[in-house]
Amino acid sequence: MVAGSNMIGGLAGMPQTFWAAQAPVVAVDPAQLAQEAVDKMTLRGPAIGITPKPGGKGVVGMPVWMWTGKGAETYGPNSASASAGGITVTATAKVSKIVWKMGDGATVTCTSAGTPYKVAYGKKDSPDCGHRYTQPSTAQPSGKYHVTATSTWSIDWEVTGGGETGELTELRDSDVDVTVAEVQVLN
Repeated sequence: MVAGSNMIGGLAGMPQTFWAAQAPVVAVDPAQLAQEAVDKMTLRGPAIGITPKPGGKGVVGMPVWMWTGKGAETYGPNSASASAGGITVTATAKVSKIVWKMGDGATVTCTSAGTPYKVAYGKKDSPDCGHRYTQPSTAQPSGKYHVTATSTWSIDWEVTGGGETGELTELRDSDVDVTVAEVQVLN
């Protein structure tokens, strides 16, 4: 119903009522719906797994293995939908890479979740996500290396039933401190 004034068939300045045959069409932006779908998801930073374990001690020159747990909230895939104006958009997120800042100036980029370390691996390097410290962490103000892992969540979205598609990116961080010592050899 729309109110207005009209000189024909009524008094000047008097409100008149008109009926519209259809409700006004509201344009829905699929990209905005995609962001609403992403906002419904819980996307976290990596569930950090690392050797040496926090609270333990690593040794200079020994392999450091890094990995993340592979849950929907920490690695994906994770999906959600949002609807408005007769349109539904489904977004699916998964981690495409994890960038590890090792606290010693080194950065390691891993394109997989990494491999959890097992004692049976001994002194082998990680097959997909590893590092070796060359200096002890004693020179750090805290006496530990502060390790930050940043997940890049790649999100593909599409309008249900085909049609428009797109991509979004979200970043999430986690961190942990590790102690790395030098081995002292006595003669």
